[in-house]
Amino acid sequence: MTRTLNLGIVAHVDAGKTSLTERLLYAAGVIDTVGSVDKGSTQTDSLDLERQRGITIKAAVVSFTLGDVTVNLIDTPGHPDFIAEVERVLNVLDGAVLVVSAVAGVQAQTRVLMRALHRLGIPTLVFVNKMDRPGAQGEALLPSLAERLAPAVIDRGSVFFGSAITGQGITELVDGITNLLPAAAGDGPVSGMVFKVERGKAGEKIAYVRMFAGSIRVRERLDCGKVTALAVFDHGTAVRRPVVTAGEIAKVWGLDVRIGDSVGEPRRGQRRHFSPPTLETVVVPARPAERGALHAALAQLAEQDPLINLRLDELREETALSLYGEVQKEVIQATLVADYGIEAVFRETTMICVERLNGTGAAVEHVGGSGNPFYATVGLRIEQSAIDSGVTYRLGVELGAMPLAYFAAIEETVRSTLDQGIHGWRVTDCVVTVTHVKFVPPITAAADFRNLTPLVLMAALARAGTTVHEPTHSFRLEVPADVLGQVLAALARLRAVPRTTAVTGASALVEGGIPATNVHGLQRELPALTRGEGVLESTFDTYEPVNGIIPRRPRSDHNPLHRKEYLLHVVRRT
Repeated sequence: MTRTLNLGIVAHVDAGKTSLTERLLYAAGVIDTVGSVDKGSTQTDSLDLERQRGITIKAAVVSFTLGDVTVNLIDTPGHPDFIAEVERVLNVLDGAVLVVSAVAGVQAQTRVLMRALHRLGIPTLVFVNKMDRPGAQGEALLPSLAERLAPAVIDRGSVFFGSAITGQGITELVDGITNLLPAAAGDGPVSGMVFKVERGKAGEKIAYVRMFAGSIRVRERLDCGKVTALAVFDHGTAVRRPVVTAGEIAKVWGLDVRIGDSVGEPRRGQRRHFSPPTLETVVVPARPAERGALHAALAQLAEQDPLINLRLDELREETALSLYGEVQKEVIQATLVADYGIEAVFRETTMICVERLNGTGAAVEHVGGSGNPFYATVGLRIEQSAIDSGVTYRLGVELGAMPLAYFAAIEETVRSTLDQGIHGWRVTDCVVTVTHVKFVPPITAAADFRNLTPLVLMAALARAGTTVHEPTHSFRLEVPADVLGQVLAALARLRAVPRTTAVTGASALVEGGIPATNVHGLQRELPALTRGEGVLESTFDTYEPVNGIIPRRPRSDHNPLHRKEYLLHVVRRT
């Protein structure tokens, strides 16, 4: 009986992940020759940009057979700027192969990936690649694997050695994949998850769905739309099928979905672990006439990556884009030229801060009151809530006090207004309670509540006060002990805060926190500071209060903090 295994190949950039994918496809008879990353001839790096840069940017799926196992193999990005793409894929895997360079050993992204695999409970094999290279460590690397990855997970039986280029060790790895990793299984009602979205040649949306249970058919109606076509992966190509079943990965046409959405019943225990993007850049077209086309193109790219947020500043006619890093910015810039024919200018990258409340504030505007030009009464109270709780909205009045559409207008406006606090940053970790409402039939419209609510909410927010918090990363830095002094000085200059420093023989380990905006600077300085021997790991940790000059974000609304200015722009039409 044929089994299905959804297998992920993950690694630090340049460990040989895509080359291993090519070698496995060759071993399975899917391709006649092994493609080369350097020559841009690989099966899974199909984007022109991937071939040019020699890195994987988007997850790619190919299928092949190993004995009685049908393998859906997913090649994922290795660069940390694309970690969100990787984490989405991890949620749909049955097993994984973590590729480690025999020359470079365990690298920063290797540890990040292993922690994610362990957290999600995904059975993992380790393939130590590049054993044909000078300086390859071989089995001498085992103690480092056990110490720096996960001792409970890494044992000799799950570690394989070889070379994706020469084919050494591939037979043993294939045996490990078929015998040690579990096949897909699932019973029950229809349950699947969207892990990738792309657009077809005609602009149609295509969803990549991992089916956990049940089956879906062409022309079947689901909550998220009617299935118009289905395809599964078979020996390197997508083949149309009338039905897909549990365990399979399918391309599905006709669904109105985003990445992370469930198809049918949500999978039990399914959680998202994505760290938020902490950087932002303003994007403007090189040719002003293409402003609308640029925003539409960015909207499509954001659809493919829900963690890329767009913020439209209509007052300045600019679009801000959230990011994970500089390489991602360069890739988006190149994609706009290659796929949309749009040349865009990306301004200097800045960090994305948040505002948290200092206390409690309340305000109310009564209909007919002095200075209130709207036919509505709104009262709001805003107060602190737990860290990472987001925004909670509550009613402190009777639901029957006025039509539901007016309550909906207040809630929608509260949430959108909190996108820009006193200093222009998103306000989070707070509770907003409606304390007063009144309307005047038949004159009042929902627009009265939409226009009045920002004035009331910002007045309450000003009374509560806010503190700007900047995103910080936790870091782990290994350096030669003899350059520790210079490294600590550089960390101080970059506003990093070391929490622990330990020296063991000729090496030193520093752990602490650093503002997200300075991580790239540390990465850039590290080779010169440490003779190329420094190893840096960093991941988003939390938001910390800003010390020193408070950063402000230019407002893109009509500024309800300044009443006269706001009312000049927001006039009730009768």
